This record gives sequence, C-alpha cells and structure tokens, in this order.
Amino acid sequence: MSSDKPEILIVEDEPAIVQLVEYALQAAGWSTRVAGDVKSAWDCLRERVPQLVLLDWMLPDEPGLRLLTRIRAEARLADLPVIMLTAKSTEQDKIAGLDGGADDYVTKPFSPRELVSRMRAVLRRRLPEHGESVLGNGPLALDPNTGTVTVHGQPVEIGQSEYRLLKYLLAHPGRVHTRSHLLDRVWGDHVAIEERTVDVHVLRLRKALGDAETLIKTVRGMGYMLGS
Repeated sequence: MSSDKPEILIVEDEPAIVQLVEYALQAAGWSTRVAGDVKSAWDCLRERVPQLVLLDWMLPDEPGLRLLTRIRAEARLADLPVIMLTAKSTEQDKIAGLDGGADDYVTKPFSPRELVSRMRAVLRRRLPEHGESVLGNGPLALDPNTGTVTVHGQPVEIGQSEYRLLKYLLAHPGRVHTRSHLLDRVWGDHVAIEERTVDVHVLRLRKALGDAETLIKTVRGMGYMLGS
C-alpha cells in the first residue's frame, strides 16, 4: 500500500561510479539523486532531506569531509545517515571519516551488494521506519513488505499519509514528537502543509485503528507519541 521509498543522495563526480551505484540502489528498491560536487549536494539537501547520503571524499570543489562537517553542524541534518564511499583507504583516513561523523566507511573498489547491505544496516539502526521488519506495539502490527496494518490480527483500511505516520510512530515508540518534527520526518520538509494538518491525520489514524486508537497519545503543548 505504501509507495514511499528511501531516497539516497549520491555525492560523487565519477560517472561510472554513479551509474554502478544508481543501478544497485534502484534494484534494491530505493530512489536516488546525484550531486557531482559539494555545492550541488548542499543545494539538494536544502531542497529536500534524503534518508541517507553516500559521500565521496575527493570532490571537484571541496573535500567531502567538509560537507560532512556542515551536515553534522546543521540541526535539521544532524541525524542524517552518511556513508563515506571513497578511494582514500588508509587507517588514518577511515578514522578521520568516522570521527568526522560518518556512520560507515566503504572504500573503492567496492562490492555493490556489500554496499547495499551496509546501507540497509545503517538505515535499520538510524531510521528504523525504513527497515523491512514488521513493526508492532500491543495489538498493532505493520508489515512494510506488504504495506498492511492489522489490529488484533485483523486488517484495517488506512490512508497512505496515515500509514507513513503510523510507521514512523511505531519505529520510535515512547518518544514525544512535535508537529514540526513529524512534518519533516513523515511528509518531508519540501511539502508545503501546515502543522495543524498533522492533527487531521492523527484524527484519521485514530479512527482507522478502532479500539487501538488509545495507543496514539497526545502530549499537551508538545505533540504526539506512541504509548503502550
């Protein structure tokens, strides 16, 4: 039912590498964007936040490590998963990349299958809402592989926006999420909708869940959370 795919920003200036990576990622069911230098990459990030960045170190205008530093310093991007994909393969280089905030470090030449596997591991760890495991809480279950939601084992009809919202809440239980945070993480900061629209989707989600609606809790003055 859900058609949302993790979007990967590939920051790489070698066309052959871009082609290889795009083929592997699209075969894995992900969408891709490409930037050939730091400036273009930063423009892409300002326009829309992806789920993960694959970042080359040696780029035409600035080192990729400098972009990584900017990403980690920006509140809106600080939690964005980044994997370095580079020919710089010494131990010192790897330490610099990981200490700079990279979630993983893959050296060229690389195995596309291994790269996809590492990316899946990072997404599972950093963004569980984009994983492939069944998410559950009490009587609720959501299966990302089939796009189905069940309550007490019975399937329920749910809109696409409510599905994405529920998937995110199930992946981050027990945390309070502000409306602006949910807009950013569920709908994307490029979507021009108001914060009060979140309230409408929460209302629809509760209605769809029937007696499991009490799991979606309102935290007065803050936002929403998935309880137990």
